[in-house]
Amino acid sequence: MNRKGDKSLIVGLDIGTSKVVALVGEYVPGAGADNPIEVIGIGSHESRGLRRGVVVDIDSTVQSIQRAIEEAELMAGCEINSVYASISGSHIQCRNSQGVTPIRDGEVTHGDLERVLDAAKAVAVPADQKILHAIPRDYVLDDSQEGIRNPVGMSGVRLEVHAHLVICAQSAATNITKCVERCALQVDDLVLGVLASANAVLTDDERELGVALVDIGAGTTDIAVYVHGAIAHSASLGIAGDKVTEDIAHMLRTPTPEAEQIKVRYACALAQMATAEESIQVPSVGNRPPRRMPRASLAQAVQARYEEIFEMVQAELRRSGFEQHVRAGMVLTGGAAKMEGVIELAEEMLNMPVRLGIPQHVTGLGEVVGNPVHATGVGLLLMGSQIENPRRPVLSAGRAGTFLNRLKDWYRGAF
Repeated sequence: MNRKGDKSLIVGLDIGTSKVVALVGEYVPGAGADNPIEVIGIGSHESRGLRRGVVVDIDSTVQSIQRAIEEAELMAGCEINSVYASISGSHIQCRNSQGVTPIRDGEVTHGDLERVLDAAKAVAVPADQKILHAIPRDYVLDDSQEGIRNPVGMSGVRLEVHAHLVICAQSAATNITKCVERCALQVDDLVLGVLASANAVLTDDERELGVALVDIGAGTTDIAVYVHGAIAHSASLGIAGDKVTEDIAHMLRTPTPEAEQIKVRYACALAQMATAEESIQVPSVGNRPPRRMPRASLAQAVQARYEEIFEMVQAELRRSGFEQHVRAGMVLTGGAAKMEGVIELAEEMLNMPVRLGIPQHVTGLGEVVGNPVHATGVGLLLMGSQIENPRRPVLSAGRAGTFLNRLKDWYRGAF
């Protein structure tokens, strides 16, 4: 555990396609759920070693993580030893599963919950893949009581769980862990990025009513659908903000870094927002002089790409079978969701209410609080506090290895 004096620190490491961000959060173990985490440090560095959320260059990724961690340590005034890291990419798959177990002593215990979840995880998974998360959606007791959120202490003889399984490529998870460990850091847990984002930006009412979270980053667009308060579907699409930048670079014949700057400063996702009189200056390749282009042309190209993204999101929602259950609408988050006109375009195309999701339940640095770019990082801090605080429910399954490692470390230190 990371410590600063008598205070406990959690570090969230958002390993993205365009940048690696380390957030340091301060929290009080054992405090109530209403106690927010205070963000006291942030480090960010450009990422060149990932493509579509997957590590393609280990050395470059290690360097990016190292720089982000050093910057966060400097700002927070602490030494970082372990992190909660994010994972995403189109290798991510999901599956809803069921598990059944007899209740040993006539009353449901935490041991029964672990056994029934293990039963739900007993599905055929290819050798090159592994179960990243097993998340209970609800429980059924003796075939008569359904939709139970927490059955501990209830009487019965048979317990059933409906669980959501997140499956990832073994190599993708191993490579991210390897990159973090090469920076002399321990991985407390590997968390699906969109799950972390959901923890940071969604309200309980939205989860209960039915909501789709769409996290549009640089390399991937990640989707999580919540129904009746629990996750029902998750997916990752290999198209996101980088494609918009590529379109601008090709259309304007300008270098990619310049195209990114143009996107951030001048682009909008609705062509009607750009007037015919507006123009922008476009740097040229080589020694050619810069040119001026109508902003409306830029907006049309950007709108076409965002329309493609939202068409793919809608197709994924239909494929999941939960489109009709999304009654609270859609929440957009991530860096590419900040662009002017994105919310309006999404509402127009998807015919549902759409809002911008910003991180909640944290205080501290203004550049983090209220910025959708840091939704995943803040979510990692919140999930870390839930896991490390025993009075709160643990969402993520499969943490036995981490726990045993900590037990071994304690044992070695004690003797």
